[in-house]
Amino acid sequence: MARKQSDYLAALLADEPVVPDAVATPPAPEPMRVRGGSLLARESALARVASGEVRQVTQLLLDPARVRIWPGNARSYAHLTEAGCRELIDSIIAEGGQKVPAVVRRIEGDPDHEFEVIAGTRRHWSISWLRAHSYPEMQFVAQVAVLDDEAAFRLADLENRARQDVSDLERARNYAAALKSHYGNHLTRMAERLKLSKGWLSKMIKVAGIPDGVIAAFASPAEVQLKPGYALAQALDDKEAARAILAAARTIEKEQAARREAGQPPYPAAAVLRRLMDAPNADSDDGPAPFVWTTPHGRPALSVQSVNRQGVTIRLHAGSGADVNDLANALRAALAQLEAEGRGLIR
Repeated sequence: MARKQSDYLAALLADEPVVPDAVATPPAPEPMRVRGGSLLARESALARVASGEVRQVTQLLLDPARVRIWPGNARSYAHLTEAGCRELIDSIIAEGGQKVPAVVRRIEGDPDHEFEVIAGTRRHWSISWLRAHSYPEMQFVAQVAVLDDEAAFRLADLENRARQDVSDLERARNYAAALKSHYGNHLTRMAERLKLSKGWLSKMIKVAGIPDGVIAAFASPAEVQLKPGYALAQALDDKEAARAILAAARTIEKEQAARREAGQPPYPAAAVLRRLMDAPNADSDDGPAPFVWTTPHGRPALSVQSVNRQGVTIRLHAGSGADVNDLANALRAALAQLEAEGRGLIR
């Protein structure tokens, strides 16, 4: 963790210096140090704890089943998988347990849970998985903190910023919810509290507003990244464009489902985004979005650019890898779909 983030984390958890497990571990003895030096250092550390100069931090060994996940965290617990947590799982096994404690807080009024995780969702999931797969003795190591919801949000956000498996869309929607819940919709105050650029945060909030119907066109919500997502969100501000984009998204969603059933790879995010952004400019009537035929490798090979009274405009994409027979079959498929939609050449 970077120095600046480390200082920020310490400020969230305490107002004074903190040492783990109530005892500050003394530094390694110097070569010429007298034998009693380490004992004196340990007694000094204990005296500092007793005097209140440093604060005791309690770490607990918990049954993860008694610990729930705080809903204010950006990470989607439901989307965590063994493959995604494999490196962490292997590390816990190799080290004989969880070495880095999670941060939890006590809860009341829930008979099934005693704590909730503020930071450490992947660690909770991994320990739970290990207990269910041949390691029932594994315990969830956690540090208990007293945090209100806003401080809990800042702590969870700090941990998630460096995590590549938290998508831009997950983080954007988490920020949008926090803006309303913790900051009274004051963007400047939120940016200051999180030590973030107001402009960058504004873009994240904008991306959070992309409707689920549009997100469904992508193979996974994680494919919606900030820069292209912001351009898409801006395009949706126009009501006419939004209708065309939503119509295109419904068509793409059906095509993605058909590809999954056929064992084909989904359309890549760039191809989906291009179709959505092009939808408002298509010179067509109010029918569904244009047809796109892609190769098994996900590259567009043939697409219907427009359908109107003057005819159908077909585009053949260079570099798709499709041969003549592939393109002929793609053209037949395109014409068949247009006929099925009532937009064929024969009317």
